[in-house]
Amino acid sequence: MASAPQANLPLFYNDLMPLNTRDHAGWHVRGTGKAPWLSRQHAVPLTAEEFPQAARHYPIVFASGENPVPLALMGLNEGINVFVDAEGNVSPTVYLPAYARRYPFMLAKLNPQSEELSLCFDPSSELIGEFEEGGPLFAEDQPTETTKGVLQFCEQFEQAGQRTQQFIDEIVKHGLLMEGEAAIQQPGVEQPYVYRGFQMIDQNKLRDVRGDVLRGWAQSGLLPLLYAHIFSLDLMSVVFGMQVEQGKGPIPTPA
Repeated sequence: MASAPQANLPLFYNDLMPLNTRDHAGWHVRGTGKAPWLSRQHAVPLTAEEFPQAARHYPIVFASGENPVPLALMGLNEGINVFVDAEGNVSPTVYLPAYARRYPFMLAKLNPQSEELSLCFDPSSELIGEFEEGGPLFAEDQPTETTKGVLQFCEQFEQAGQRTQQFIDEIVKHGLLMEGEAAIQQPGVEQPYVYRGFQMIDQNKLRDVRGDVLRGWAQSGLLPLLYAHIFSLDLMSVVFGMQVEQGKGPIPTPA
């Protein structure tokens, strides 16, 4: 049901181009209230610090495999997103993960031997180009406030990503992740729909964690994040119900 992105480019990105004054001096970036790149994506990466906001709207799970990134489930089946319609209109009351909000920009290494990150963008997004509408990216060979704001957001996202990796390392160190399963019973259907292919916190192991470790997690803010994840799992049935209402499920053989 949920897996970490495996392509050479990150999820949503079809190409990456470094932003620079030489090639993009007259370019603009236009805002849009739509996110068509999200319409058929059921699982979106999440940073740990977003758990409290995201847990009010989505089930939060961890990807299966060796890279257990946190994921916000916007649908329970591949290709289904109950919060974004086919045209890319996002439900106005839902929290949109930062990973999706930073698109089409991101910070990336231009040189594998260097740790320096450069601001890049996806040229296929149609949100950046030599059109007149939108905000200019450069003025007199200098980044505009729009570009500075984008850079700051991407830098904050990278920092949140590093903190998320520390969070993951800690829960993996204590062996708290287990293979997850959600069984959802639909009225009038004899057999429940069972979803697997994700990881979740093993609450039995969490109860066995030493008291001094739990105190440290409470002080650092890690413990509330774990419980935000656990409580969010109740939303599995809510998202399933939304799929049924929208005619997007249930699928006869769930992924």
